[in-house]
Amino acid sequence: MSAGPILVINPNSSVAVTEAISAAIEQLSLRQGPVFETMRVEKGPSTIATAEHAAKAGLDVAEVIRSRTDASAFVIACFSDPGLDLCRTLVPQPVIGIQEAGILSAMARADLFGIVALGPASIARHRLRIRQMGVEARMVAELPLDNASAEDAGHSDDVYEQTLKIGFRLKEMGAGAMVLGCAGFSPRRAALEKELGIAVIDPVQAAVAMALGAVMP
Repeated sequence: MSAGPILVINPNSSVAVTEAISAAIEQLSLRQGPVFETMRVEKGPSTIATAEHAAKAGLDVAEVIRSRTDASAFVIACFSDPGLDLCRTLVPQPVIGIQEAGILSAMARADLFGIVALGPASIARHRLRIRQMGVEARMVAELPLDNASAEDAGHSDDVYEQTLKIGFRLKEMGAGAMVLGCAGFSPRRAALEKELGIAVIDPVQAAVAMALGAVMP
């Protein structure tokens, strides 16, 4: 097994979101496994909210990945999976996107899943990856919040209540699992799952678990 860290890259500049990511994955650490290193892109926006943000974030992530030859695997901690396809051509290490990982984990827990997005514009970006994965038939819907920030997704009580309402709507539509469509949601995963009564997937935890599986002997 490589001794290098699993590098979890937050393409936005939010300190609070990066700290929440670190807290969410710490419980996955193994005594004899690789360490997790979480970082943010300081020049990035506080939330990846537009197609332009996602395009620029892809180049920022590629720059980081190229420079970290010591890492054993990489996780791109943004639900738009910015730069995922590009980065997989640049390095031999596993590169995991949290949207792909979150959806795959949801389908391992339930026949049908739904996604909660930060805002309407996010849905169009996410749809491209969903189509590439060929899983539209397993998704009941992706429903948006009212343009919440990545930080508010995990810390605002109002956003939590909005997320809960969306979760119940997805459940009524037949979803047996809900994927949280932003890394910032992680502090709310357990509470949402308890109230909704269905699987709630933190895509960062899902991606890190896959990265661990990829690098363990």
